[in-house]
This record gives sequence, C-alpha cells and structure tokens, in this order.
Amino acid sequence: MFRVFGPLVIVAVLGGCAGVPSMSEKSATTKAAARELAPSGTLRVAINFGNPILANKNTATGEASGVSVDLGRELGRRLGVPVQLVTYTAAGKVVEGIRNNEWDIGYFAIDPVRAQDTDFTAAYVVIEGAYLVRNESPITKNDEVDKPGNRIVVGKGSAYDLYLTREIKQATLVRAATSPVVVDTMVADKIEVAAGVKQQLQADAKRIPGLRLLDGRFMVINQAMATQKGRPAGLDYLKKFVEEMKASGFVAEALKRHGIEGAAVAPAK
Repeated sequence: MFRVFGPLVIVAVLGGCAGVPSMSEKSATTKAAARELAPSGTLRVAINFGNPILANKNTATGEASGVSVDLGRELGRRLGVPVQLVTYTAAGKVVEGIRNNEWDIGYFAIDPVRAQDTDFTAAYVVIEGAYLVRNESPITKNDEVDKPGNRIVVGKGSAYDLYLTREIKQATLVRAATSPVVVDTMVADKIEVAAGVKQQLQADAKRIPGLRLLDGRFMVINQAMATQKGRPAGLDYLKKFVEEMKASGFVAEALKRHGIEGAAVAPAK
C-alpha cells in the first residue's frame, strides 16, 4: 500500500505547498528589499524627537528610545544590515532630510503633501491632535477655534501644520520652529490657541499653570513608515513588515514599554 500511494502523497504535499514561498525565495525577497531600503549597506532610520509618542531622547545619555526606534532596529535585524539613527527635532526637518538623501526610512503622518517625496505604508499607530487654550479663554469647543481674531500656533512643517493649512478658513496660523516649543510660543506671544500632539499638550499643561485642553480632538493622525520613491521591492517589504508588527503585538508592546498614552495601534490594512 505504501509503495502504491507514496508518490501520490508526495505529489499532494508538493501541490499544497505551491503557494508558499521557499526559503530561497524568502531570502531573495529580503535581499532585494535590503538593496533598496539600505543601498549603502546601512539602514539609515530618521528619528523625530519632535513627536514624543514616536521617540524621546534621554537627557543624560542622549540615547534615543521609542516605538519608532524599536521598529527601525527590528527592520534592520530582519534585513540583516546595521542600523544608523539619524535624529531630528521636528517633522519638517525630517522632510528636508529626505530631499538631501540623509535617511532611508522614516516615520510620518500620512499626508498628500509629503506623498510627493515619499511612499507610505499603512498606518502603524493612530495619534490624536488637540487644541490647548488658557483657562480664561472663551473657547470651550474645537469648532469655536476657527473664528476671526483667533491665532493658532503650530509646529512648522508638522502634520498639524499641513492639516490646518488646508482646513482653517478664518483663524490665523502662527508657525513655531518646532512642535516642542509650540506652547512656550503661545504663552510668550499671548496667542489664543496651541495645536499639536495631545500627549505633548497634556504635558505642557502640567508644566505651565493656567492652561487647559479642549475636549476631544480636531484630527486623527495616521502615522506610517515611509521610504524614498522608486523602491518597489523595499516598499512592498516595508508594507508587509508594518502589518506583521501590528498583528504580532510588537507595536502595542513597544507603546506599553515606553509608557506611551494618547496613541493606539492602527487597524490591520
């Protein structure tokens, strides 16, 4: 019996595996992605300290940490290449960096303006954008912000800047040099409203008395991984990598490990 049906069993097994990539195919896919994502042999990962949900800098050691750092290092490990962290103080400066070929992968809010220079994966985290006002401000709701006479300070080149530039019709935008100095600029220049990452504004409200957050959010940011255009194999690999990092719990565990609140794992794509 075994001699008669053995070949049929083998054929059936091989047929069932036809759609599964072989080890050599997987290796070839990874090598092709590595060539495109790390053409120099080192994966240069852009880290934005201007968004505390993504990354933070240890004031004593200068070391970077956060979910974006963890993702970059894991990607480098899988590609089999060393990782170099290229740090910035604001999202706008990260954008300038890709134009100067300073990095290979970065972390951005998905936005049509940025899509001119980069290709995006699906989102890996969702972040809330919020407004901050003074305690005595007559503004109590988000829809009361866009009124004549109101000024909104926002980090230059940030996702909030790009979004509000399109959406604000009556209020005036004031651009601070970076997102971390938005609230200080608001206080120093007596500006009516500050806009930014909810977590950052919450921390500033605790640091500076007399300020309050408006309830809710004015926008939701879909934060994705990005790379330079013209890297099809690299982009395909990156998209699958992000989905696996979400599904496996890697992103959720990283957010928890770094004590991040105000962000949630994005849904599967």
